Amino acid sequence: MSSSVNKHVLVPIGEGTEEMEAIIVIDVIRRAGAQVIVASVENSLQVKCSRGVNIIADSLIADVESQQFDLIACPGGMPGAERLRDCETLERMTIKQRDEGRLYAAICATPAVFFQAKGLMDGHRGTSHPAFSDKLVDQSLVQERVVVDGNLTTSRGPGTAFEFALSLVKQLYGAEKAQQVAGPMVMYPYEL
Repeated sequence: MSSSVNKHVLVPIGEGTEEMEAIIVIDVIRRAGAQVIVASVENSLQVKCSRGVNIIADSLIADVESQQFDLIACPGGMPGAERLRDCETLERMTIKQRDEGRLYAAICATPAVFFQAKGLMDGHRGTSHPAFSDKLVDQSLVQERVVVDGNLTTSRGPGTAFEFALSLVKQLYGAEKAQQVAGPMVMYPYEL
């Protein structure tokens, strides 16, 4: 995929979202050149995350429902994963994303709490945070740090957030761009 093509990425957040996962994904993907929209699933733009950090979203989820994204990347955290799962607008958007063959991703509790619960893991292998991975139907790759299976990417938690984000950059723009982004962040040695 060409790095000159502008990609559009949605990162939804809700009360209790794991702030490290959200910010690392937003930042790394923006470094690659993508337009990242942070959308709140709450009734306000300001969202209090799992460790008390407040993030101000770019928009409310309802305001971006009609937009098409190259990637929807969902952070985890509790109860953030539940807030994402319970947002009907985000559920519709993510199901459409899957059905149309575009990239969708989740990290931490979200693969099990949201994606597994809503059928978004059906036919896919993946991973999740160790506290939630037993809820995944397919257990074959739950110990992996990042799992890419078709257009679905999953990962385990805050400690895997950089690998997760760089994997998403690689899928959006290619391995060379992922290495270009990883280098200045001093991610080496790192295999993509």
